[in-house]
Amino acid sequence: MRKLLTKVNCSIVDILLFAGTWLKNIFIEKYRLKKINEVYESCFVLIFVILSKNLHVKKLIIAVCISVSAFSFAQDYSVPAASPRQKVEQQFSMSKITIDYGRPGVKGRKIFGELVPYGQVWRAGANSSTKITFGQAVNFGGKTVQAGTYGLFIVPTEKEWKVILNKDFQQWGAYTYDPKQDVVDVTVPVNKLADKQEWFEITLNPTDENSGNLVIKWDMAQAEVPLKPSKLDTVIKISDKLKEIKKIESDSTKKS
Repeated sequence: MRKLLTKVNCSIVDILLFAGTWLKNIFIEKYRLKKINEVYESCFVLIFVILSKNLHVKKLIIAVCISVSAFSFAQDYSVPAASPRQKVEQQFSMSKITIDYGRPGVKGRKIFGELVPYGQVWRAGANSSTKITFGQAVNFGGKTVQAGTYGLFIVPTEKEWKVILNKDFQQWGAYTYDPKQDVVDVTVPVNKLADKQEWFEITLNPTDENSGNLVIKWDMAQAEVPLKPSKLDTVIKISDKLKEIKKIESDSTKKS
């Protein structure tokens, strides 16, 4: 190969450019690969390795290529999570509510009273603390909460749960939980489910166009916190006025 290159008076760079372009065209025409740039760059590296005189250089280049490939693979894929992260976003009244939490599974374990001890603060999920964001001021189980993001925690007992909203929503679990940062807490009854809920779940179930229940369930237990706008009368008046405006616009469009 080297003798041939010497005879035709070509440099390695010339060969790289020619071979790289040639291989690129083959891949484009025959295989329609999406990541053409990656293929093109790989061709240059491959030919350089072949033409390199130094064995140590070859080994070094190969090692670097393997490392880069592994890094690229890691960017596209992640290790399966034992407790998948879930983000729920739902329209509520005139804004929306967003919930971000980890979903642990029962996996044959006894949950409440053992894995989640009674009488102790719990992260209401897994891994980093559960976060809930209100787009408007709400009535949370009878108590007013301003718009914003909060950490959601639970202190469970056998018959009722204390559901807490805390200012610190960026902590891991409940290890640095500080009750002085609590915004509100409400105590709600626990109901027994007819069927086991394998994966921890938080949902928002509407009861009408302006109200709903924050439903928290896992294993055989379920609790609900009622939600509604903090100033429901004002919201209804604004909503009715907006409906009137939309009706006028719609009628005007039909006439024209």
